[in-house]
Amino acid sequence: MSETIAVRPVARGDHAAWLPLWEGYNRFYERTAAPEVTATTWSRFFDSYEPVHALVAEADGAVVGIVHYLFHRNTAMIGPTCYLQDLFTAPAVRGRGVGRALIEAVYDRARAAGAGRVYWMTHETNRTAMRLYDQIAERSGFVQYRRNL
Repeated sequence: MSETIAVRPVARGDHAAWLPLWEGYNRFYERTAAPEVTATTWSRFFDSYEPVHALVAEADGAVVGIVHYLFHRNTAMIGPTCYLQDLFTAPAVRGRGVGRALIEAVYDRARAAGAGRVYWMTHETNRTAMRLYDQIAERSGFVQYRRNL
């Protein structure tokens, strides 16, 4: 693989390349996305009403990474906030800058949208990714609590 990584918005024709990366992301976090969740997630990327967006990273003409992000309101800022929800790279290209390129592309889009912050979460056991995250962002110190309903 060459070291050139191109990041661009996902296109409808990317579904076959996006799907294994999406499934890999779900496996990594030991979760299962029902087919209707996967279909809805995919369709949201192409619905201008939805605040959910997707980018893909390409290397040598192959899609090797995905990132999903969304904009939302925030009570601490007037402008939008950007939540980077899903980030996944093909195992074969890890350590080659794909994750960084995807995050930097989200930063660029967030700036263009007037967002004052990009944030994300990862599992505390995801040490490999956290080495990158510690270089390009700050840990907020917040702990997430949740309750499924």
